[in-house]
Amino acid sequence: MMMGNIVKSYVIPLYGESRVTGNNLAAGAVVLQQLETSIDGVLDQMFVDTATYGLAKWEKFLGIQIDELKPIEQRKSVIISKIRGIGTVTKVLIKSVAESYSNGEVDVLEDSANYTVTIAFVSTRGIPPNITDIQNAIRDIIPAHLAINYEFTYITWDEINAMNKTWDEWDALGLTWDELETYKP
Repeated sequence: MMMGNIVKSYVIPLYGESRVTGNNLAAGAVVLQQLETSIDGVLDQMFVDTATYGLAKWEKFLGIQIDELKPIEQRKSVIISKIRGIGTVTKVLIKSVAESYSNGEVDVLEDSANYTVTIAFVSTRGIPPNITDIQNAIRDIIPAHLAINYEFTYITWDEINAMNKTWDEWDALGLTWDELETYKP
């Protein structure tokens, strides 16, 4: 229902027939619509997924370095990771934090004998664009005495051979070496 109709529904029909009263109600409806939009905008800042201009408040609250030059989605993933990273450190927690950044599946491998944790990016190829943020978040939650290794997935020669493309067909794709390493058909 349009805001103008909502406002008119609050007064008796006789007022709605008056041009002067109708204009006043219409003007009031515009102001109420603007107010409702503003309230919705403020409410959006209360949730990380919908926040935009309120991200700096989230970052300040969580002790995260504010970098407004970073894309909003990367800033949101840092905030979400920081929130998820509160509590006892488990493989599930580490996986949850890493996946909040990588937008893909991550395996966490523990090597207790060597005091090492390996984070393997298994569903996305190459190095995630926000790897520094991932590394900082993981370092924040993993105990300091543990070393952290990162493994990245790239295309293999077996995968290339299985595609049955000639060198000319590969060349026609115009891929750089970096693009070929992360290529998914």
